[in-house]
Amino acid sequence: MSNALVIVPTYNEKENIVKIIQAALAQPKDFHVLIIDDNSPDGTASLVKDLQITYNTPNETKLHLKQRPEKLGLGTAYIEGFHFAIQNGYDYVLEMDADFSHDPRDLNRLYLACAEDGFDLAVGSRYSTGVNVVNWSMSRVLLSYFASRYVRLITGIPIHDTTAGFVCYRKQVLEKIQLDRVKFVGYAFQIEMKFLTWKYGFKITEVPIIFTDRVLGQSKMSVGIFKEGFLGVIQMTVRGWFRKFD
Repeated sequence: MSNALVIVPTYNEKENIVKIIQAALAQPKDFHVLIIDDNSPDGTASLVKDLQITYNTPNETKLHLKQRPEKLGLGTAYIEGFHFAIQNGYDYVLEMDADFSHDPRDLNRLYLACAEDGFDLAVGSRYSTGVNVVNWSMSRVLLSYFASRYVRLITGIPIHDTTAGFVCYRKQVLEKIQLDRVKFVGYAFQIEMKFLTWKYGFKITEVPIIFTDRVLGQSKMSVGIFKEGFLGVIQMTVRGWFRKFD
């Protein structure tokens, strides 16, 4: 039984899902993977089911699948995955995109930062050692970079990449945070989770990574997602002034 679960939300990722699962399960660390699919019309879930026959045995389920009836948002997918991880006894819970923008080989580095170095949250960071982004337009790089700077300025979070979606949590963080009170479902979800982890006094580190934009499939980014992040940071910070973290 593995002590670490990698959560991968999906929507229309048939071009990537088989290879990303194979890569995650081929790492030196014996990760398990949970795919949370929002009723992808392209058949993503069917491909996962085919792989379950290969990877799962009567003694061990390495590849889990949760199918949801519709597109319900990134944040709700991760919250559902966090509850699953806690209920099934995983000590470390990782987030990763399905499109290879996050290198599966870096899963090991995030895990070790928590399991061996004693951190409670390890963030796969694009900006802790400069700007490590490949195949993005300059406008998108600047938007992402200054969004993180903006979050640091408003909230005080001591993290360079506050919007990162490639992370590892200790189970204790997710047990402490009242997950069902997390407000945001899109871009701001990642910010809110880091904000709450920091406010509760957990130890956070950044692990430098190289982020590579997807080659196959379509990006899920939109203007609305960035708008939620911009306005949500202010709302989240104000709420934090009146909330006890102990």
